Amino acid sequence: MFPEDFLWGVSLSGFQFEMGDLNGRWIDHNTDWFAWVHDKENIRKGIVSGDFPENGVNYWELYKVDHKIAKELGLNAFRIGIEWSRIFPMSTSSVEVDIIKSSDGFISRINVDDNALEQLDRLADKQALEHYRQVILDLRENNFKVFVCLNHFTLPIWLHDPITVRNTNLRKGPRGWIDEESIVEFVKYSAYIAWKLGDVVDYWATFNEPVIVAEVGYTNPEAGFPPCINNFKAFKKTAVNLAIAHARAYDVIKKMDNIKADSDSDSSAEIGVIHNIIPANPLDPNKDSDIKGAEFFNHMHNLFFIEATTTGWLDININGIKERGEVKNYMGNRLDWLGINYYTRMVFRGKFSILAKLFAGMPTIPSIVKGYGFACDPNSVSLDNRPTSDFGWEIYPEGLMEALEIAERYGRPLYVTENGIADANDKLRPKYIIEHLKILDEAISKKIDVRGYFHWALTDNYEWAHGFRMKFGLYAVDLSTKKRIPRKSSHIIKEIIKNKKVFM
Repeated sequence: MFPEDFLWGVSLSGFQFEMGDLNGRWIDHNTDWFAWVHDKENIRKGIVSGDFPENGVNYWELYKVDHKIAKELGLNAFRIGIEWSRIFPMSTSSVEVDIIKSSDGFISRINVDDNALEQLDRLADKQALEHYRQVILDLRENNFKVFVCLNHFTLPIWLHDPITVRNTNLRKGPRGWIDEESIVEFVKYSAYIAWKLGDVVDYWATFNEPVIVAEVGYTNPEAGFPPCINNFKAFKKTAVNLAIAHARAYDVIKKMDNIKADSDSDSSAEIGVIHNIIPANPLDPNKDSDIKGAEFFNHMHNLFFIEATTTGWLDININGIKERGEVKNYMGNRLDWLGINYYTRMVFRGKFSILAKLFAGMPTIPSIVKGYGFACDPNSVSLDNRPTSDFGWEIYPEGLMEALEIAERYGRPLYVTENGIADANDKLRPKYIIEHLKILDEAISKKIDVRGYFHWALTDNYEWAHGFRMKFGLYAVDLSTKKRIPRKSSHIIKEIIKNKKVFM
């Protein structure tokens, strides 16, 4: 049985859901991703789908419709995203703030004073800000616990021009998270939003899947994430900057948001990060190189960011070795809760390499084994004879327990902030939901502190480089009319919430 106060929710982001009004009034042209998916070279090469987000599901106008659907399903929590580029369509670099650096050269504090806030207020798009307030108020009026994510992949185009970065191989920009400037600008934005919306929000996430931004953007060009460059040095710099940005944003949000929106909140500002944890399994559990390959990925992908923001270990080399001076007092104890996005696992071979150790700090070169986890053929079966989704992702529910056990060791309240499947025909989703919630029920019975489950997603959405081809919604959406159409899996989750237990 799930606890009485368990949170049942859905998650969405701005870029993937907001656009799509039939009159084209609310298109956000000002993000790196908007430029990226419209780039003719990317479309020609098949790096992106050729679908455009401005033809999407129109949550911007239809948010009340979606909130009503969510309430009818019995949900009591809702995670939204705010688009930085909508709030600040033009650069905020002219607004000066006090930047303090530690002796190691990294930013240890950023002070955003009243004068800076007033300047930011003059630059902000008040219509966009007021719209987000109305969305949040509507959720609150419908008795949803509101979680707000400040950054879900996209950056304002004035901070990251991915086409220029790609065409110049990082020599020209603006270059986004590779540059320290992005930390400063993100902290200004975070401070401003907490100042303006803190009275109606208690649960904040700085980032959604920050490691993915660094990892996929700079080590896996096949995934289609901007700027699609293979550069391990850029990956490390980006990952470190994102971790520092979280810590500095944590500090300013705590300062700016001192009004409790909900009486049952632990504080006026509970600040977490939404992190996708991918269990890393060695192909041969008895082969040292495979074990080391999986361990390296586990540290790089799963542990690096959490370690930095809880224990203060900022592993600058991302080599898994705690070296002298890497534990920073300006990084640790800056995570109040941890969101876990879980979809499937990854299986690795490992190869020892002296050159990789010398030049990249990697003890082994991990390689993903095709046929497992994320690396399967769509609508097929994995090498373990498990079904795969439209995306080619293996259904591996026991990996959710592995993910929760990885996160549990850090002693923070946990929320499953994304879990779902691309399944246009809704053949796999009903069983997928049941099997994963059975694992979650088991985790709670083992006293793992999981306080909520947010399904991805309520409706179909724009799935980044894959466009509209991947259908994650409990509700399908007719893109020509924007009508929401329930899938049978929506009834499954409704019954589980109603009965507070999983059934077969």
